[in-house]
Amino acid sequence: MLQIAATLLEKDTAAKEAEKANYLAEHCPPLSLPHSMQELQELCKKLHAKIEVVDEERYDTEAKLQKTTKELEDLSQKLFDLRGKFKRPPLRRVRMSADAMLRALLGSKHKVCMDLRANLKQVKKEDTEKEKDLRDVGDWRKNIEEKSGMEGRKKMFETSES
Repeated sequence: MLQIAATLLEKDTAAKEAEKANYLAEHCPPLSLPHSMQELQELCKKLHAKIEVVDEERYDTEAKLQKTTKELEDLSQKLFDLRGKFKRPPLRRVRMSADAMLRALLGSKHKVCMDLRANLKQVKKEDTEKEKDLRDVGDWRKNIEEKSGMEGRKKMFETSES
């Protein structure tokens, strides 16, 4: 099984290499460098001419793309105007206090302090029965010390009998 898999892998790699060589032979002709200085200069001039043509085409396509995107934006804006619905921009949550917001809007003119928590009323908390019971129990160490030893056990039995 392993030998069969190995031969299949070798065939696949050989096929890929042959396909690559065929593609390169079709699309990339072999480079022939001339030996004289004048021939090299002519080759460079040809290459520069090809580069200029490619750059012109790239510039033209970029200009065409910008023009079409601008037209698309204009048409979409007209569409929204005709429908009567306007696209709302996504809003971000800004964590800013009221003082900082007023300072940003008014600048140095802002002298009023907008501390909203200062205007809140103080509410007294009424004691509930559970809280009173918890306060009456007091320190748990005292209860354990009282119940420790024989005297504490006597008290437990006396309280449970009556």
